[in-house]
Amino acid sequence: MAHYLKERYEKEVAPALMKEFNLENRMQVPRLEKVVVNVGVGEALESAKALDATVADIRTITGQQPVVTRARKSIANFKLREGSSVGVKVTLRGLRMWSFLDRLINVAFPRTRDFRGVSPDSFDGRGNYTLGVREQLIFPEVSYDDIDKIRGFEVTIVTSAPDDEQGRRLLQLLGMPFRKGDMYG
Repeated sequence: MAHYLKERYEKEVAPALMKEFNLENRMQVPRLEKVVVNVGVGEALESAKALDATVADIRTITGQQPVVTRARKSIANFKLREGSSVGVKVTLRGLRMWSFLDRLINVAFPRTRDFRGVSPDSFDGRGNYTLGVREQLIFPEVSYDDIDKIRGFEVTIVTSAPDDEQGRRLLQLLGMPFRKGDMYG
C-alpha cells in the first residue's frame, strides 16, 4: 500500500524542492531518512511498571516494538546506575515512518489544545528536526483509560538535507505546521 504523504513527496514536494534550490540531480533532493521517537522514563528507576506502560504506549503509537535504552554511566546525584533502564526508543523507516508522520501532522497536532504550530527553530544545523510532544494522548490510538501517566516524548526527524533551510522547506511542503509570525511564517 503506497502512502499518501510519500506519494505527495514524490509528485509535488521533490520537484518543488529541485526547482527552489536549483538542484540538477534528483538524488540531491532532501528526503526523509528516519524518524526516531524517544521517551525518557526517569521513574523507571523506582517502578518497572512505568517502563512497561511506556513501551506499550509507544508500540501503540508507532506500530513497532520499542527498544529500552539504558544509562551509559552512573550518576550518583540522579540515583542512576550504569545499565539501568532509563527510556524507550523507536526508529521508524519506510512506510511506518511516512504513516507516523502523517498521523502526527494531520491527526495528533490538530487534537492538541491551544496548538499554534511547532517552532521553526528546532533544527540542528544539518537539516534534522526535533520536536517535543507533551502528551501521548494526542494520538487517537492511545486510550485515556489505558495509560498510567501522561508522558511527553521527543520526535526527531532525520533528513538528508545539507542544511536547515532545505530541511525546513522539506518539512513545510510535507505539511509540518510551523508557527506563524516567525521569520518564515
